[in-house]
Amino acid sequence: MQINVTFRHIEPSSPLRDYAQDKISRVRKYLEEPIEAHVVLKVEKFRHIAEVTIDANGLVINGTEETGDMYSAIDMLADTVESQAKRTKDKSRRRKQVGVGKEQVSGETGLDEDHEARVIRSEQIYAKPMDVEEATMQLSLSSGEFLVFTNRHTNRINVLYRRKDGNYGLIETIA
Repeated sequence: MQINVTFRHIEPSSPLRDYAQDKISRVRKYLEEPIEAHVVLKVEKFRHIAEVTIDANGLVINGTEETGDMYSAIDMLADTVESQAKRTKDKSRRRKQVGVGKEQVSGETGLDEDHEARVIRSEQIYAKPMDVEEATMQLSLSSGEFLVFTNRHTNRINVLYRRKDGNYGLIETIA
């Protein structure tokens, strides 16, 4: 594993370089060789920032941490990058297990028993009354993937979404 350490706006020191190399080298056990890591340690006013870019056989992992102490920034960065590498390894392992044969076990979901799907973010929106044509124009002008609105003609909630082929799809609710 090759680790390059760059210092910006900070005096280069051997103990700091060795500490960063030692901490970042922990990801070696989760990634395939060849592994290249580029660590940037910099100070901006009172903020100590540690950044890393790891290229492991085509897989790129980035991380940035910022604290008041450079050693704690490196520790937090190492933990962040290590968790990303673990997640990537587990994900590839699950894909290999599921895609081994053409037949799949019907009860297999691809999730571990201790990790089940859950709602991470909930949001309430106002479904503005408008025509389908007006909703289409609103969605084409926005960068969003979908638009929830109240159909002015039916007074029901509709969802207009952008399809991969460039067209739009419409979901209409039925009471």
